[in-house]
Amino acid sequence: MPRRILLACPQRIGDVLLATPLARSLKRAWPQAEVAMLVFQGTEGVLAGNPDIAEVIVVPRRTDLAARAAELRALWRRYDLALAPLATDRARIYCWAAGRRRVGLVNPGFKDLAKTLLLNQSLGFDDLDTHTVAMGLSLAGLLGIAPCYDVVPPAIAPACLDSLLARLGPLAGNPFAVLHVYPNFAYKMWPPAAWIALAQSLQQRGLGVAFTGGPEGAERAYVDAIARALPDRPRTLDLAGTLTLGATAELIRRARLYVGPDTAVTHIAAATGTPTVALFGPSNPVKWGPWPRGWAGSTSPWQRRGSQRQGNVMLLQGPGDCVPCMLEGCQRNIWSGSECLENLSARSVIAAAEALLSDAAPVP
Repeated sequence: MPRRILLACPQRIGDVLLATPLARSLKRAWPQAEVAMLVFQGTEGVLAGNPDIAEVIVVPRRTDLAARAAELRALWRRYDLALAPLATDRARIYCWAAGRRRVGLVNPGFKDLAKTLLLNQSLGFDDLDTHTVAMGLSLAGLLGIAPCYDVVPPAIAPACLDSLLARLGPLAGNPFAVLHVYPNFAYKMWPPAAWIALAQSLQQRGLGVAFTGGPEGAERAYVDAIARALPDRPRTLDLAGTLTLGATAELIRRARLYVGPDTAVTHIAAATGTPTVALFGPSNPVKWGPWPRGWAGSTSPWQRRGSQRQGNVMLLQGPGDCVPCMLEGCQRNIWSGSECLENLSARSVIAAAEALLSDAAPVP
């Protein structure tokens, strides 16, 4: 039985969150083991309060070779078992340095042959037809342990709960929805006018609306402009840039509804069990659709095309024969727009929100 285990997840924040089922599987199989996760700086907040993680090792995304070598020396063979649930060079190199036994994912093909030598055992990575959660959990099968399919959202420190509740003001004790309107990349954006129409509809239904977002200036300005456009100011709360990811998860957990684009916060929302509307355009739902709470099985909850519902999550896909193109916007870069999301009507999102709020069948 391994006593010390490392999960090497140096990638985006969503990848880190969707590796938490593997961490839980390891902890359930070997309760006495200490499980650590190695992540890039800026992603560690998604692991706040995770009961399965004994240590979070934070490394910079970019540094010089001397500093990177020092990181590897500090990790050298500290762990009985190291896993690379991402098919990236960095994940495999950290895994190779840290673990006496090394297990991970590799891209199929001859060009990855040398990279497999960093590992004792490996599986081929499927970037098309296997959900990210299931892909990571395939390593549990390689280890001969039972998979646990729970995506574990971050948690707020108990001492901070009163502060969060005080921030809610007039929304405290009343039903409200959470809208996360700003993704990190422009190709995942839904138009501001559509967000305003959705928020007004929710307020007309009797819900308050709380906006979440990150601390960057452009994001806060974007959220502020949408929040200020709502006429019902007493039931509008702009929390962009003011909450940790743990506090954001707690806010969503207390909400009647969450609506957001293809972001890590939308994955968090799905994991809390709150009714969630996820707005998808170019992204592949089979691979990246939010994992509904309680979904157990290696088959993806989502089909490639079409709006659909599974459990607490309604996934709305923008229109167009090219959807999902699985590319970064119509101009093939992260700062370009996506016509499929620009043409996703506010009316269809409002109908989906109504269906979840009333727990009715999803509207086609």
